[in-house]
Amino acid sequence: MIIDFFCTAVLDITADFTFPVYYFFTSGAACLASFFHLPTLHETTAGKNLKDVHTLLSIPGVPPIKGSDMPKPLLEREDEVYDAFILFSKQLSNSSGIIINTFEALENRAIKAITEDICFRNIYPIGPLIVNGRTGDNHDDNTDSCLSWLDSQPEQSVVFFCFGSLGLFSEEQVKEIAIGLERSEQRFLWVVRNPPGLGNQTEPDLKSLLPEGFLDRTGNKGMVVKSWAPQVPVLNHKAIGGFVTHCGWNSILESVCAGVPMVAWPLYAEQRFNRVVIVEEIKIAIPMNESETGFVSSTEVEKRVSEIVQEGPVREKTKAMKNAAKSALTETGSSHAALTELLQSWSPKRSY
Repeated sequence: MIIDFFCTAVLDITADFTFPVYYFFTSGAACLASFFHLPTLHETTAGKNLKDVHTLLSIPGVPPIKGSDMPKPLLEREDEVYDAFILFSKQLSNSSGIIINTFEALENRAIKAITEDICFRNIYPIGPLIVNGRTGDNHDDNTDSCLSWLDSQPEQSVVFFCFGSLGLFSEEQVKEIAIGLERSEQRFLWVVRNPPGLGNQTEPDLKSLLPEGFLDRTGNKGMVVKSWAPQVPVLNHKAIGGFVTHCGWNSILESVCAGVPMVAWPLYAEQRFNRVVIVEEIKIAIPMNESETGFVSSTEVEKRVSEIVQEGPVREKTKAMKNAAKSALTETGSSHAALTELLQSWSPKRSY
C-alpha cells in the first residue's frame, strides 16, 4: 500500500497485517528531513511557537533556518493541524519506506542525512516526476498565444511570472509588481489572477488591476495573460531566461528540468522552507525579499527581474542540475536505480 501524509492513520489499521505500507512524499528531501526532526524540535523549543524562535534551527541535511520559515502549519502549536504533523512525523519511521519526488544530485546532503544521521535507510528518490504537456480543458487559446509570443522573443530574454493555482496577490501588490516590471525594462510573461475576494471564477479585469496605461507602455516587451499559462511548455521555451515562482515543489522541479534559474517568492504551505533550500543549499535561485508584512516593493521586483536574466553562478548551477535530472532518469541513473530497487523488493521471493 502506498499512502500520502493525509492517510497516516492507515499505519495503525495495517499494523497487524503483513503487507508493507510506503509513503509517497511529494515535496523535497530537505522538507522530509525536517519532518523526521520535528518531534525533536517540538521537545527542544520549550513550548515556544516556532514562529517565535529567534535563533536559527539546526536540522540534519537542512541549511540553518529561521523558525518562521518552517512550513506554515508548524508555526503555532495551537493550530489544530500542528498535532497532525507531529503524529505524521512520528509515524514516518514506522513505514516500510518513503518514495520521494527528488533525485540524488539535487538533494544529496538531505538524502544522506535521512539515511545516515536519522538512520532511516528505506528512502527511494525516484524523481523528477514531471507531467509534460499538462493542459487545462479551456486553455488552448492561452497555450497558443503564449508560445507564439515567445517564438518572437530573443533567447533567454523573458522572465516568467507564475504563482500556481492558489497564488493570489492584493490589488496593491499586483500594481507594485507592474511598476517594478516596467521600470526594469525587461521582457516578461506574467500570469495575473484575481486578488482574494474578487473570485477566481471570473477572469481578471486587467485594465482595473494594472496601472493606467501599463499594457500599452509595455506591449512591445511584455505579455500579460489571465489566470493560467502552460507552465511546462513555457519554461522549456528557449526565450525564457528566468522564473519568478511561489516555490511549490512541482514548479521547482519543472524549472530545474528546463534549466531555468528562479526568483523565489514563497506564499504559503512549505514554500518559505523551499526558498531557503533552493537559495542557500542548492543555489539555483535568488530570493525576492519582502517587508515584515510580506509586501514586496517595486524596487525589489525591478532589481530581481534584472538580476535573474544575467549570466552567473545561479544560471550555471541550474543548467548543471538540468543535466543531472536528465541523467538520473536514464537506465544507469540514480532515480532509475532507486525505482528498480523498490520494485525488486516487492517481487515474490523464490526458492530454487
